[in-house]
Amino acid sequence: MTADVSLAAGRGYLAIPGPSVIPDAVLQAMHRPSPNIYAGELVEMTATLIPDLRRVARTEHHVAIYISNGHGAWEAALQNTLQPGDTVLVASSGRFAIGWSEMAEALGIKVELLDFGTGAPWDMDQIASHLAADTAHRIKAVLAVHVDTSSSIRNDVAAMRAALDACDHPALLMADCIASLGCDRFEMDAWGVDVMVAACQKGLMVPAGMGFVFFSPKAAEARARLPRVSRYWDWEPRANPEEFYQYFGGTAPTHHLYGLRAALDLIHAEGMEAVWARHHHLARAIWAACDAWGAGGPLRMNVQDVALRSNAVTSLHLGGDDATRLRTWVEQTLGLTLGIGLGMAPPNSPEWHGFLRLGHMGHVSGQMIMGLLGGVDAGLKALEIPHGSGALEAASQVIAGAGAASVAETSERGSCCG
Repeated sequence: MTADVSLAAGRGYLAIPGPSVIPDAVLQAMHRPSPNIYAGELVEMTATLIPDLRRVARTEHHVAIYISNGHGAWEAALQNTLQPGDTVLVASSGRFAIGWSEMAEALGIKVELLDFGTGAPWDMDQIASHLAADTAHRIKAVLAVHVDTSSSIRNDVAAMRAALDACDHPALLMADCIASLGCDRFEMDAWGVDVMVAACQKGLMVPAGMGFVFFSPKAAEARARLPRVSRYWDWEPRANPEEFYQYFGGTAPTHHLYGLRAALDLIHAEGMEAVWARHHHLARAIWAACDAWGAGGPLRMNVQDVALRSNAVTSLHLGGDDATRLRTWVEQTLGLTLGIGLGMAPPNSPEWHGFLRLGHMGHVSGQMIMGLLGGVDAGLKALEIPHGSGALEAASQVIAGAGAASVAETSERGSCCG
């Protein structure tokens, strides 16, 4: 093939860690004229979204919808629970925990930051000691990112609750699940989370534009104690609306709501346990390929411990400018878009060009992941980037094993129920 030949015609594949691939059913649901926002179909449909959002978050508590991205959900969570002068503890394992802490500081909130870098999860012993030392209970909330999209580390939110409980600390536990919701297992109520923030453009498979804040009765009590709350960010009317417009603080994000309804239908038709299992198996296929490539070249996964890796995103390092070269080649030649290495080095520094990320969240299947890996494999060969062989074989073995298990399970159900 000559250098100027492109194989990118056809449907492109956006393999970045959000916005994620949008299902056809979601696109079709959104492709419609504007509806009446005062009565009728849209009003009735919106009420059905709330219990189904709770099912994804595994909570019986409240949910507020915002016309925003995840940063808006961050601010909403802070505005409804804290005031200037309050102190929060932030445990960081990547760029997004730092970002949430910076937002808190901009609101006049004091931040105590425990930064564990971009290659390690939270050190729970250090966190437990820090909380135990706070005998005056200055810390009003702990900001905890479940999956940091930059580093691809998955942290143990349940362990954070256990650390708080062990020293009888009253701080709110606030979890960022923007990258993980609908991809990695998350149990809001069972894990004792007081506030959880999410957004629609990753595991929920809807175009960016809606943020969500789930909150417990304890968090609602914290909001009730505040002397004032921003009228727009106030979650009380959104979670307990008397009029339809109060769900959104104004005009509804009409077409996003139709898309969300279709996305939730897809999620619950598959079942949350099945959704988590699918993401787990597809992630393992990606990791198997990465292990094979890394055996004969510089490619390495940022998270070495399998137990700490997110099932939604994988952060990789190639070194030099090879990550940027690879991303450019697969996008221009194959129509495959990979994620930039966000937060792992200063933007556009020489080191920045050595990182990339693979998004495998939401509407992804086995054949899509094999196509993603095939594209990366072709790019490594075309650019003569050193790498080990057998990556696609290793990934296909994982896919085959998952498929065999699924067939066996289906057969067993049929034999016992037929």
